Amino acid sequence: MSTTTPHAAAEPPVRAERLRPGARVAVVAPSGPIPEERLDAGLAILRGWDLDPVVAPHVLDAHPTLGHLAGEDPARARDLTEAWCDPSVSAVICARGGYGAQRMVDLVDWPAIRAAGPKVFVGYSDVTALHEAFAVRAGFATLHGPMVAAATFLADLRTQESLRATLFEPESVRTLGLETARALVPGRAHGVTLGGCASLLAADLATPHARPSARGGLLLLEDVGEDPYRLDRVLTQLVRSGWLDGVAGVALGSWVDCGPYEDVRAVLADRLGGLGVPVVEELGFGHSTTALTVPLGVPAVLDAEAGTLTLDVPALH
Repeated sequence: MSTTTPHAAAEPPVRAERLRPGARVAVVAPSGPIPEERLDAGLAILRGWDLDPVVAPHVLDAHPTLGHLAGEDPARARDLTEAWCDPSVSAVICARGGYGAQRMVDLVDWPAIRAAGPKVFVGYSDVTALHEAFAVRAGFATLHGPMVAAATFLADLRTQESLRATLFEPESVRTLGLETARALVPGRAHGVTLGGCASLLAADLATPHARPSARGGLLLLEDVGEDPYRLDRVLTQLVRSGWLDGVAGVALGSWVDCGPYEDVRAVLADRLGGLGVPVVEELGFGHSTTALTVPLGVPAVLDAEAGTLTLDVPALH
């Protein structure tokens, strides 16, 4: 188990290099089990981008007793560590979310990860636990984006193009936001992006090496399958803990299977409206049918009225 101390919040996260044609990309499964046919379809898309995807040894494993996990915790952590520390690998992309990253995050060799330097890391949903760990324990910026075996990535061309452009031509996707984006609370704010799945952020509170607060940041929030009262509980926990104190702005993504959106929206307005910061709803990331790739750990401007998140610098060098 890693015993590293949290990365100093004052240090800016380090961005990875953009990908080039022929780059080797490792696919890992830190969370739930992977349907092989969906994995194969996702790998074909990556190969179509002239990438060289390699599947980590335990991606298709099944936990011997817990069917919601893609193999045993040490094996999933080892796959991530070894992929990151392989000098021939330029990027690590998660196969899917589900549940399980919290169980293996403390088994990852974070000193070795940090020593290996920044690389592209992509995922969302349960992978939020790893995004937070990369930010706090290694000081690396990451990409909140679609996963190789995720249904949205396989079916939606705009989702695919958002990730492809971010990986190869990051300067072309500096302003983010779908046509659905609009102000829940008006205003304009500047900060460093962070966040992901709301319930995973709440679950990270008071755990070893957890980020102490979102102060000064532009917080991305989305979730799936959480009824409005459960979202209320998650957001109330973030508020009561003080974790949201000083946040600069909030960008909201999708809330698939969380109930009627007017009910979800009422909870979001009630819990976040009192923060006194700009809040944009339906920006276009998360579990939605079109999911933009949004960098985490990059300074940006959130413009609620325009419904945009504009990066100060490209997501990758």
